[in-house]
Amino acid sequence: MSGAVTSDLKPPLFLLSAVCCLLSAVCCLSGCGYTTRPGLAPHLKTIYVQPFTNRIDFTQVTTSVESLPLYRHGMEVTLTSAIIDRFQFTGLLRPASRERADCRLEGEVISFRRDALRYNASQQIEEWRLNLVVNVRFWDQTSNTLLWQEESLTGDTTYFALGSQAESEATALNRAITDLARRIVERSVENW
Repeated sequence: MSGAVTSDLKPPLFLLSAVCCLLSAVCCLSGCGYTTRPGLAPHLKTIYVQPFTNRIDFTQVTTSVESLPLYRHGMEVTLTSAIIDRFQFTGLLRPASRERADCRLEGEVISFRRDALRYNASQQIEEWRLNLVVNVRFWDQTSNTLLWQEESLTGDTTYFALGSQAESEATALNRAITDLARRIVERSVENW
């Protein structure tokens, strides 16, 4: 019998945990090729959001209750502000004056619709869908080049007019505007 002592060469548990955490951090930091400026040219750092205009055709007034109201006063102003706020939130393009901006976003509101989705047993409208539709153009001001344009870009939402989940149409419209602003900003910074 030799006096050899057998030992377990198992590393302590805390050492294994540290190695696993280190490997996880390396994997997370290596990423998968995405950047914080996904589709933007490197020289585009600032943006001017031209105030949106209202191009809703009032000659096509619909008399159906389900489609009214046709227009809400000042929604193009609210949309412009929401887009600027969204650019500030993402930080990918800083809002600037027209003279100092590298790029420009311009557009017009072409449609605002309210459609009935659900009726109750008394044939009252319980749920509505709101659609706010715009045409948008995105310009590189340094070269005066149109980078993209999109017709009939839509922000939408639904809301209940009756029942325990009822809310005002103004609240729902703000949600549709926020949705549209998000879509416009994503389209501007992501060139997929």
